[in-house]
Amino acid sequence: VQLVESGGDFVQPGGSLRLSCAASGSIRSINVMGWYRQAPGKQRELVASRNYGGSTSYIDSVKGRFTISRDNAKNMLYLQMSALKPEDTAVYYCRYFDFVREYWGQGTQVTVSS
Repeated sequence: VQLVESGGDFVQPGGSLRLSCAASGSIRSINVMGWYRQAPGKQRELVASRNYGGSTSYIDSVKGRFTISRDNAKNMLYLQMSALKPEDTAVYYCRYFDFVREYWGQGTQVTVSS
């Protein structure tokens, strides 16, 4: 499975961005996909995930501001981010997990600053 993220950018506080992750290869129908982020000097953390059944989860710091969605027909994963804060600055990674295999994208940089 190959994952390619896009959509990262430089944005001012309060702004919005939409990240996209294009998945290709031998994708199994039962899987979980998610967005992780890693800020400089910090550990990578799970931001949001969505499983094949549509269940979602978010870390507390992004609830109400970020929305994860999937287009299974197109094998796309999205993260709509709004009301961005400087502490959202990080490299954002897409992850695929089908309970046997795990794959990561190369990451896309999101910088929130005035």
